[in-house]
Amino acid sequence: MSKFLSDFAINSSTSSNNALPMKSSYQLQQLGIPETSIKHGLTTMESDKWIVSVEPTQVSLIDLHNQAAVTRRPIKAEAAVMNPSSNILALRSGKMIQLFNLDTKQKLKSHEMDSPIVFWKWTSAENLALVTGTAVHHWSATDQASPLKMFDRHPTIGPNTQIINYQVSPDSKWCLLGGISANPQGGVAGNMQLYSVEKKVSQPLQGHAGAFHTLKLPGREDHAQVLVFHEKKVEDPSHKLFVMEVGRDPSKGAPFRLQPTVIPVPPEAASDFPVSLIIDAKDDVAFMLSKMGFVYLFDIASGKTMFRTRITQETVFVTCPQFSTGAVFGITVRTGRVLRIGLNGQNLVPYIVNTLRDNDLAIKVAGRLGLPGAEHLYTQEFERLISAGQVKEAAVLVANSGSALRTPQTIARFQQIPAQPGAPQPVFQYFSTLLENVKLNEQESIELAKPVLQQGRPQLMEKWLKDDKLHCSEALGDLIMPHDTAMALSVYLRSECHAKAIQCFVQRGEYDKIVPYSTSVGYTMDYSSMLSQLLFNNPQGALDLAKGLVNVEGGPLIDIQATAEAFLSSNRVQETTAFLLEALKDNKQEHAYLQTKLLEINLIGGAPQVADAIMQNGILTHYDRAHVGKLCERAGMWQRAAEHYTDINDIKRVFKNSHQMNPEFVVTYFSKLNQEQSLALLKDMMSRGPANMQVCVEVAKKYHEELGAAELVKVFESHRATEGLYYFLGAVVNFSEDPVVHMKYIQSACMLGQFKEAERVCRDSNIYNPEEVKDYLKNAKLPDPRPLIHVCDRFDFVDELTEYLYLNSLLQYVEVYVTKVSPAKTPQVVGKLFDLGANQDFIKRILMAVGTACPVDDMVEIAETRNRLRMLQPWLEARVATGSTEPGTHNALGKIYIQMNKDPKAFLTNNMFYEPKVLGPFCESLDPSLAFVAYKKGAGECDEQLIKISFTHGLYRDLARYLVERQDLELWSKVLTKDESGDEAAMEKETQRRQLIDQVVEWALPESTSADEVSCTVKAFMAADLPGELITLLERIILQGSDFSDNKNLQNLLILTAIRADHSRVASYIDQLDNFDAKDIALICVSESHMLYEEAYSIYNKFAKPEFTQDKEEQVEMQVLAIGVLVDYMKDLDRAKGYATQVDEKPVWSKLAKSQLEEKMAADAIISFINAEDPSEYVKMCAEATEAEIFAELIPYLKMARKSLQENLLDTELIYAYAKTNNLTDLEVFVNGPNVANIQNIGDRCFSEGLYNAAKILFTNINNNSKLALCHIHLEEYREAVAAATKANNVSTWKQVCFACLRAHEFRLASTCGLEVIKYPDHLDEVVTYYSDLGHFDHLISLFEQGLGLEDAHIGIFTELGILYTKHVPEKVMEHCKVFFSKLNVSKVVRACERARLWAPAVYLYMADKQYDNAVKVMSERAPAFDNDLFLDSIVKVRNAEIMYKAVNFYLTMHPMLFTRLMEVLEDFVDHSRVVNQLRRTGDWALQIGQAYMKAVQKSNLSAVNEALNELYVEDEDYESLRKSIDKFKNFNMIALASKLATHELLEFRRISAYVYRCNSKWSQSIELSKNDRMWKDCIDTANESADAEIIENLLRFFCETSEKECFCATLYTCFSHVRPDVALELGWLNGYQHFIMPFLIQNMRQTYDRLRALEDRTKPPKEQDNVDEVAQTYGQLGGFNNMLMIENGVGIGMPGMGMPQGGGIDMSGFANAAGMPQQMPPGMMPNGGMLNPGMMPNGGMY
Repeated sequence: MSKFLSDFAINSSTSSNNALPMKSSYQLQQLGIPETSIKHGLTTMESDKWIVSVEPTQVSLIDLHNQAAVTRRPIKAEAAVMNPSSNILALRSGKMIQLFNLDTKQKLKSHEMDSPIVFWKWTSAENLALVTGTAVHHWSATDQASPLKMFDRHPTIGPNTQIINYQVSPDSKWCLLGGISANPQGGVAGNMQLYSVEKKVSQPLQGHAGAFHTLKLPGREDHAQVLVFHEKKVEDPSHKLFVMEVGRDPSKGAPFRLQPTVIPVPPEAASDFPVSLIIDAKDDVAFMLSKMGFVYLFDIASGKTMFRTRITQETVFVTCPQFSTGAVFGITVRTGRVLRIGLNGQNLVPYIVNTLRDNDLAIKVAGRLGLPGAEHLYTQEFERLISAGQVKEAAVLVANSGSALRTPQTIARFQQIPAQPGAPQPVFQYFSTLLENVKLNEQESIELAKPVLQQGRPQLMEKWLKDDKLHCSEALGDLIMPHDTAMALSVYLRSECHAKAIQCFVQRGEYDKIVPYSTSVGYTMDYSSMLSQLLFNNPQGALDLAKGLVNVEGGPLIDIQATAEAFLSSNRVQETTAFLLEALKDNKQEHAYLQTKLLEINLIGGAPQVADAIMQNGILTHYDRAHVGKLCERAGMWQRAAEHYTDINDIKRVFKNSHQMNPEFVVTYFSKLNQEQSLALLKDMMSRGPANMQVCVEVAKKYHEELGAAELVKVFESHRATEGLYYFLGAVVNFSEDPVVHMKYIQSACMLGQFKEAERVCRDSNIYNPEEVKDYLKNAKLPDPRPLIHVCDRFDFVDELTEYLYLNSLLQYVEVYVTKVSPAKTPQVVGKLFDLGANQDFIKRILMAVGTACPVDDMVEIAETRNRLRMLQPWLEARVATGSTEPGTHNALGKIYIQMNKDPKAFLTNNMFYEPKVLGPFCESLDPSLAFVAYKKGAGECDEQLIKISFTHGLYRDLARYLVERQDLELWSKVLTKDESGDEAAMEKETQRRQLIDQVVEWALPESTSADEVSCTVKAFMAADLPGELITLLERIILQGSDFSDNKNLQNLLILTAIRADHSRVASYIDQLDNFDAKDIALICVSESHMLYEEAYSIYNKFAKPEFTQDKEEQVEMQVLAIGVLVDYMKDLDRAKGYATQVDEKPVWSKLAKSQLEEKMAADAIISFINAEDPSEYVKMCAEATEAEIFAELIPYLKMARKSLQENLLDTELIYAYAKTNNLTDLEVFVNGPNVANIQNIGDRCFSEGLYNAAKILFTNINNNSKLALCHIHLEEYREAVAAATKANNVSTWKQVCFACLRAHEFRLASTCGLEVIKYPDHLDEVVTYYSDLGHFDHLISLFEQGLGLEDAHIGIFTELGILYTKHVPEKVMEHCKVFFSKLNVSKVVRACERARLWAPAVYLYMADKQYDNAVKVMSERAPAFDNDLFLDSIVKVRNAEIMYKAVNFYLTMHPMLFTRLMEVLEDFVDHSRVVNQLRRTGDWALQIGQAYMKAVQKSNLSAVNEALNELYVEDEDYESLRKSIDKFKNFNMIALASKLATHELLEFRRISAYVYRCNSKWSQSIELSKNDRMWKDCIDTANESADAEIIENLLRFFCETSEKECFCATLYTCFSHVRPDVALELGWLNGYQHFIMPFLIQNMRQTYDRLRALEDRTKPPKEQDNVDEVAQTYGQLGGFNNMLMIENGVGIGMPGMGMPQGGGIDMSGFANAAGMPQQMPPGMMPNGGMLNPGMMPNGGMY
């Protein structure tokens, strides 16, 4: 096995017979994933749905189920992995791990580990495995628990081991941890740890990959949980595959275990090792992928290797299974190719049989997986087992063979095997085995059912059917039907035997299932007849069936009316009703008659409750409502009758019985009437007395909107129903918006004494007309004025109300109104009382009673307008005493106190509730200082007024103090903003502004002790652009000593102001001040608007000292910022370098290095980065060093960077630097050690730049033998190049090495490589072209001759060699074509032969390739190529029939003597008519040449052939051949031939003409020709044949005219049956031929006599019998019907019927037969009844 695999190499993506097809689905780099992210740990794939890739600033999610749609999320993480089943993403950053649900966008849980995670993987949809440096943990995704520690890592798989795999068994009781590490002896060692969760023990294994799988083993009911793993021990170079069961209960038996099998690793992959092992659970096979891109396919059940191939030159670093198909997904490192590898079932078994030659494995795999390709093996094995008597084994083989052996013949074989004593029948063993493994087919099911049912064990059949072990068919159902109807029905349903299934439904009485089933399966049947039969036998069944028939989707299958009449005719009213209800439930218009009928039969038939229920449900609406209404009224169903009437008179008549109706119905009924009808009916009901009043009120309540409240009020008022009107309006007034309703309700309530209700409506309603109600209530003069009070209060009739109450002496209601009803209206009431001259004491009492409820503002306004304000002082003071804070109250008191000069300043200062905007203007005219106090109290609300009064009255100091205290920058802006207009007002304002500033500087600010006040004032000066004044102010505060000297903000402000206004002072301030924000000030200094770089540097340098900054990190930060000023702003790198040397801090060096890097000072930057030990800018540093080509200086930097970083670019650039410096020794040592360099890319880079020695080392390291060979070529190491190409085994490599050797004249090596190239058809032309361009034709031919002996030599090799022979060795062409024809591309070789004018080989190839058309064409067009035998052999096989006709012309032209032989060959293939036409067109000589051919084909009776031959016969005067031709072959234009021969000079030809006319019923022409040639016998025969009496009579008269007596007599004899006796007698008498006519007369008389005698015999009566009863019986059996004699029945009992003879007269032959005359005529009798006399001819003529 290892031999075949080691020799096997195939491109799995292109081979059609590959057992492992591979497809490259996507390219991650094309999807935007950077190369640096496509590697182990950054890109994960846990299922066939998601690929997750972690990038520096985001996480990319690739959805493979959505055409590789890429979703990028701005997440920073070290690693990410997606749940295999749901959209749950696990993220890892440092020790922190988190789970996110992408669908709900929620974080599920998070946890911080104690140690970093080195590997993680989803072992299931609920569990995430976490591997740290020392242990393995499991973290559940379904709860909030922390990760659970499972076990510690074994010492063999310690911290130095890179974990690449972790697996958990299906029962979660076993764990397998795998990793790789450097082998001290070279290569990569693999170690695994198998851990038992139950026993808590570990077992170390030496191997690289493994996985768990659940396997179904033959002979065992339970499944085996096996561990499949690869083993590679250090001391053993071989690779082995182990399959062993884990976790089996010892009580159930020994665990399953296979002997280790050796894995066939190819020689070029000796250092290769597996990276993953994936199980295809669907097919019980395992895929193993290696680092070098090899994939191995194992059969788990046997442990054998079934296939091996190399799918890629790159490492597949991540894999996952696709459970739905059993395929495997993988991703290649760096390039990111997403590969899909699957099992090609069509080719697997043939490959095992033909290549592996392992028949046993082929049978097992084909049987287990149901694959084709092992049918003949099954047959052979079956025959062997049967012959050996191994029945059980043979049955198992059949069960596992799929459909290959499961045939009737196999069943027959088992049935023929005799049973052994004590053992079951072999056929039962066979069926038992099949039932255990598979489902039986149709024939097997039937054969098994027969004996089982005969034994009376249908329960077994039921069990098998339930388990879906039998194939259901009609025959099987027929077998089961007599035993179990239900089971038979199940079989019929599954087998879709619809008719039989319906029969089962009928037999089981399940009529309701018939129609749904028939409809669902589309089966049609005669339901009417079935329904008719059931109607008398099973009415309920008929009802169920009828219901089903009318409920079919698409319309009923029966006539509803006819079916209903059928039910009704059987007096089945109940069934009729049920059927019609079901049929009419759709309520269609066309069923109106049936709906009416349904209600009628129940109303009249004594079941009105049924009709009532139907109408109650409302399912029928199209019936005749008037008719049904009358029926309902007749039945006493008043409500139903009313529902169906539409005429108001009918309705009034029915409603006379409204006392018997449900009141709710009466009320609801009015909804169906229009307004006019409703009012009319309502009036009619009310006219019948108060009994209907209640229901009338309810009707009015419900339908007042439709009927109109006004109309209803008229109805009630017309019947003087005030109480009814009250109750009606009371129900609707709360919802009505009709003013009339509200007005009438108030009136009715007042009329009925319902004052509280009237008060309620007046208080709550917004609908009524207040003027009308007010006037009505005032005129009504109710004893209780509260309704009027509410109306006047709500609608602001307060003055009228107050006047009404005052004038009517209802003062107590005035007090009640202002205290309880509307205290807010007190000012209006008091004002009206003032106007009416009411007593002041009464008014004061009212005010004091109302108290705080009275609105003070309105009251004060009314009092002020009437000059009564001081009268309110007691009331206002009382309000203040109660704690009132209303501004109006305090404003009024303030005005009173200011007017009374009652300590107003104290009031204005201490009172917190008055409004400064109100009292300020009030005080301005009295005292400006009081106004200032009032405005100041406003706290900013009156700033404008305050500033104005201060400037107007010179209150600058007060204003300055106010401004400092207020700390309002906006207010400062108003007083400090300079007016630039320049007018007089502006000058005055500027003077005021200067005075105010002086007051602020001299008095206000020095007096302040608040830092905030000082700060705000300073900001105001800054905002007002007063830098000079501000500096002076700040120096006075800070430098001259004050409480604010050390204030940081003020120091910052002083420096900032100097920066802005006076740069010369900045440096001195920096030296003098110590408490300011150094960083912020420095940033402002270096800004573009100031550019004070030295000052900024001084700040950073000063504060970097320990006395100013104690924290070491902050000192370093200041130093970095200081050097930043030097390099970023001052661009003084030399000074910066000196500073960096002075402080010698790594961040400082780093900052300097980055600046040097920006300035393209790569060498200096390298030194600085090394001093800083900072590899962060390695990408840019490598690029700049490469551009500057300072690779020697770069190497130390890269070594420093690798100490802290493990990046692909670092290792790659270090290799490149070694290569550029030609440091090959260090290069080789580095690449052989651990590194993460992209060796492939750097190798390609070195190769492209001509660094072939370095590239050779790199390609050797990664086993890239293709590029290695090219390196050897460029180094002119051709033998080594061939060796590398052998390992690469890549056609492009072979080709390049071949051409290089050819250019170097290394022909033997070129031949070796060329043999490998020409194995691939696509590259043949390139090899031929290259050899040919160099002129090495002999070597080229020799190469292809050697290629003929290759094991996998293909058609292209033989074809190209043939083409080369045609060009250079033409003598070998024919032999080559004959020997290797089956391996040639005929079309290419034959074209080459034609170009070389080698016609013989071309013809041979055409014929051998069955291109006979082309072969014939070549032989026809090329004379040297013609060979008669080959031509004849080819011509009959051409596809284009036109070539045959061209061949005819060719032979006529070129080979006329061979024409007959050609036509013998083509006789069955050509259209002979067309060939004859060709001969005619060619010439008469061609017809002569083709005469033999035409005679041979004349049997086809073709018109063209017959005519051509007849012409030749006439031309040759061969009348005998012509006569024979005419007799045998009549398909030609006979009239034309006759016309042509009629004038021929030879008599025989004219006779032939007459004969032809006779054959075509041209009797006259034929007779005339015969007459002219005196051929009397021909005339007589023609006349007799015509059977025309007129022609015969004319001939008789002609013979009489020409005195041909003998001919006359012969005509009478010959034409006896066609000559009338009177004509013969007349001609004989006229011409004296009595003797010649006598024989005719005698014969005629005898015929007449015989006929009459026969007639008499038939018509004579029967003989009398002695027994009368027998006579009667005879008469009774004459064929009559019901004892009636029917003559016509004689025909029916076998008597021949009578008919007329052809010659006229009565044919009496029937009577002769009826009379019992013998059928054989007596001697001497003619067939037609005449006598045959001696001397007379048989036909009646004389001879």
